[in-house]
Amino acid sequence: MKEWRLLDTGRRSAAENMALDDVILERRARGLIPNTVRFLQFDPPAVLVGYHQAVEHEVRIEFCQKRGIEINRRLTGGGAIFFDQKSLGWEVIASKAELGAHHPLFSQEGIFKKMCQGVIFGLQMLGIRADFRPKNDIEVDGRKISGTGGTERDEAFLFQGTLLVDFDVETMLHALRIPVMKLKDKEIESVKERVTCLRWELGYTPDLEGIKRTLIEGFEKAFKISLVENELSYDEEKLLRDRLDFFKSREWVFLERRPLDDSAEVQAVTKTPGGLVRVSLALDRRANIIKSALITGDFFVFPSRAILDLEARLKGTICDEDEIRRIVYDFFASRKVRIPGVTPDEVVELIYEAVRKTEYEAFGISLTEANHIYTVNSSAKTLFDNGYDVLLLPYCAKLPSCVYRKKDGCSKCGKCSIGEAYELAEEAGLDPITILNFEHLMATLKMLQQNGVRGYIGCCCEGFYCKHLDELEAVSLPGILIDIDDQTCYDLGREKEALDGTFESQTELKIGLLSKLIENNSKGKKENA
Repeated sequence: MKEWRLLDTGRRSAAENMALDDVILERRARGLIPNTVRFLQFDPPAVLVGYHQAVEHEVRIEFCQKRGIEINRRLTGGGAIFFDQKSLGWEVIASKAELGAHHPLFSQEGIFKKMCQGVIFGLQMLGIRADFRPKNDIEVDGRKISGTGGTERDEAFLFQGTLLVDFDVETMLHALRIPVMKLKDKEIESVKERVTCLRWELGYTPDLEGIKRTLIEGFEKAFKISLVENELSYDEEKLLRDRLDFFKSREWVFLERRPLDDSAEVQAVTKTPGGLVRVSLALDRRANIIKSALITGDFFVFPSRAILDLEARLKGTICDEDEIRRIVYDFFASRKVRIPGVTPDEVVELIYEAVRKTEYEAFGISLTEANHIYTVNSSAKTLFDNGYDVLLLPYCAKLPSCVYRKKDGCSKCGKCSIGEAYELAEEAGLDPITILNFEHLMATLKMLQQNGVRGYIGCCCEGFYCKHLDELEAVSLPGILIDIDDQTCYDLGREKEALDGTFESQTELKIGLLSKLIENNSKGKKENA
């Protein structure tokens, strides 16, 4: 039976843990250390963003600083996570060949599933029935108990996960950029519907050493190996000391992935099977080229730094769809880049969607405002040229106590932004309709299409747009959607309530931007009259 090394590096700072990932992966890639299973913990607690994420988009920096929560960046992709002193991290650092990654029938999802099997076996020994959930989670009865992710370097692969032993929901919600204005019991319960931990499943908090023993047995069973406990080598300790300052630095933590200056930025976002992808571009308007590009999100990329290389290739590219497509396709082909669940076509379309945001300037809409606008089945110019006839408004922007909250109509009492929107619509000859739930929205769109309506303008949050874009496009009715301010059902993880029409918080419409769009529609009507 093959022997692998077992490392338990104990409680360390976020920078130490991230530096150790880099050191161990590099040494394994060079064949200088054996395959390794590592246990890790964090003290003080930490927020870790995925390699391709922007810290400002994902973390409440001021809250973390006040609470002594460290902020750092993982080598692996995926989303931001909160890691407190009770969470247990686990990692497998091994050669790709021994993991079977080169087998022609072995998919990326297959690798992820194999890497999670040791934890699944370990949880079974604790009396918890766990399963792998594509693309990279371990779940118990549909609730995540361990999120995972991986990266590679040459012929070595690092796969890591966080096992939730106990779970501080309130601190996590405040530390990550989830826009909860006032944390209420319902929001906490909503999170508990989606994740779980050992304490919740077992009714008690098991001994940490006992947890590790069951995981060791699980990994040995999954990989048919014997784990031999050892310590970091002298060379690993030295490399850790040499690299620690870098992994503490702003250069690493922010990785130059700070959001571009709003005044010079165009953005687009979409949800793919591989995760959320956001593109931000700084454009040279006079030369019509991309000055710089930022591609972020909770996706995974192999090799991990490939997105940075693609961003570099996009610099200086003319803002032409065919040229952008050529560069993206050449890049994916030449580098053999893999982004599970994200196609080159989706990347091209998202980049060019961001470029098209400049079309709004011709209609008196700034680029900052344009970044809050999404289009469905059309471009901005086409929509303004052809016009639209209907204004769709979300019930969640009405007062929860309003008699019109759960039905169409508005008394225009002035107590919420919906009244202003109804007045704007009526003055411009648009039909305002309050959407009561998702089924009502889809039925309304199909009815409007059958009645020959030219198009619609509506308001929704980014989460709704990303989740339901395919369904909106399937109706093939052109539309413009404006992002909603304040906390939404998707921000709070309560989209099911919104789908059912039972979401009780109140959102705010961007009335100024809505007014500009309606004004441009009115101009188009006059010009076509």
